[in-house]
Amino acid sequence: MKIQMQERTEIMIIDSHQHVLLPNEKQLKIMTKAGLDLVILFCTTIHPETATDTESFAREIYTLSEILNGNRNAQAARFQALKEQLSVIKEYPNKFIGFGTVPLGLSEGSTAEWIKENVITNNFRGLGEFTLTPGQVRQLDPIFSAATAFNNLPLWIHTFAPLTLDDIKDINKLSRKYPRIPVILGHLGGTNWLDTIKLAKENPSLYLDLSATFATIAVSFAIKELPDRTLFSSDAPYGDPVLARNTIERVAADNYIRDRVLGENISELLKL
Repeated sequence: MKIQMQERTEIMIIDSHQHVLLPNEKQLKIMTKAGLDLVILFCTTIHPETATDTESFAREIYTLSEILNGNRNAQAARFQALKEQLSVIKEYPNKFIGFGTVPLGLSEGSTAEWIKENVITNNFRGLGEFTLTPGQVRQLDPIFSAATAFNNLPLWIHTFAPLTLDDIKDINKLSRKYPRIPVILGHLGGTNWLDTIKLAKENPSLYLDLSATFATIAVSFAIKELPDRTLFSSDAPYGDPVLARNTIERVAADNYIRDRVLGENISELLKL
């Protein structure tokens, strides 16, 4: 008896975390080179890709450091970044969908109003990126609480430095308080990647973002342990989508795992 083999169905290749790049044409060229069908786009208040030398790059990164350490959170800059993000998505609606920025420190009611006006109205699919200072994970509680009123929007949280393992554990505890909200642990916990994988294995609400990961071996173990909850992403302009995709294709054990990580997981999570 002759067995007829089924052809493998092509999947959408989705980079689940990029920031707005300037000029926009540069981002489109990068997408084409990496073979991306869709990008989950996040806003940014800095543009290191526009730097022309180490001094101009250092100025941009200094601003990023100020943001990550909680020393800069200007509303004007946030609205400008949101406007920039929306402009790209509206011009290329088949290429980009967005996650919406939400300020920390608001009351639950004010947080819900912000989400309604700046996330839901713009048809964004999630909340983030959230950058916290060590010991301040509790600031996310009003965001988790408000997100439950909007069909449990997923949250994307930066978990590389300056956050510590204790902070990542606090995120896990907060996630268990709101078990219906998906939580994407950005950058796989940085140097705490092994403990982050262990936490995610015990908590089905946690997803692992693979951008800016500490080492290739971290990506390999994340994919092996949680093939249905790891997400391909590049964190462009800080990472390269081509290299990020190649890493996954290099370490994935088979086509099923590769397809899950490169697109199917985020597609199912966001109901695309």
